[in-house]
Amino acid sequence: MDTHTLSSAPALAPLLLRGALLSPARRPRPGAEAPRTRLVLPGVRIDLARLAAYERICGFGVGADALPVTYPHVLGFPLAVRIMSGRGFPLPLLGLVHTSIEITRHRTLTATGAYELTVYADGLVPHRRGTEAVLVTEARSGGALVWESRSTYLARHGTGRQEASPGPSPEPSGTEPSGEEAKPLPAVAQWRLGEDLGRRYGAASGDRNPIHLHALTARLFGFPRAIAHGMWTVARCLAEHGTPDAVRVRARFRAPVPLPGAVTYAAQGTAFALYGGEDRVHLTGEALPLG
Repeated sequence: MDTHTLSSAPALAPLLLRGALLSPARRPRPGAEAPRTRLVLPGVRIDLARLAAYERICGFGVGADALPVTYPHVLGFPLAVRIMSGRGFPLPLLGLVHTSIEITRHRTLTATGAYELTVYADGLVPHRRGTEAVLVTEARSGGALVWESRSTYLARHGTGRQEASPGPSPEPSGTEPSGEEAKPLPAVAQWRLGEDLGRRYGAASGDRNPIHLHALTARLFGFPRAIAHGMWTVARCLAEHGTPDAVRVRARFRAPVPLPGAVTYAAQGTAFALYGGEDRVHLTGEALPLG
């Protein structure tokens, strides 16, 4: 794997534009491979004003020295977009849907610390509705790995396999829920989500995928309305749920959260979920202490 060390975080707007221009020409093909490029960004410092905006939109307490468990994903996102918008990446950037994330935080990260970020693609995985790319993000402090994640992003396309039901299923997970996972958790809180949630989270996180911004741009990718960012849903749940200092979080984004809308946050023990109307499951997850 080729390693490229960057002197500063890539600007997202040009990367998103490049990805948009290249997306129409990208068609997943059998045998396609992810680029073997590792991007490293040393000396990353936290913009405290941007962090506060993120904490407010996701429901975390503002001003604490400990970073929210999901925030390193935001720091590494420009590097991930650089990989996914590059000419060697075989999937179209526009319309990619975040389907799952696993986060391991080995210890608390402070808002005043300095970190080295590493991001790379760990391959492509066939999915019943297309192809998923696996992106890995790592954060180091003083040379020690303190935080890491594995995310899957789905490019929807025909696979030649028989679908269980017609129509789009924008955020399916890579596997079906087990019987235990299918049991509903007890409701804890209800949240009403405004039509502008995607734009507000996009401003705080930098993720301005058009499927999250407006109904008009979401329709271009098969969504009748704009949908909430998957990373907002898991961050909002974890802000409510709480996490130990050393934790492994697993979350699957099972169905999109349309905007505007209302959702129910549910939790029991280490498990949490986000439900919609008519027993729709938007997200399932767990936050497990590292032993």
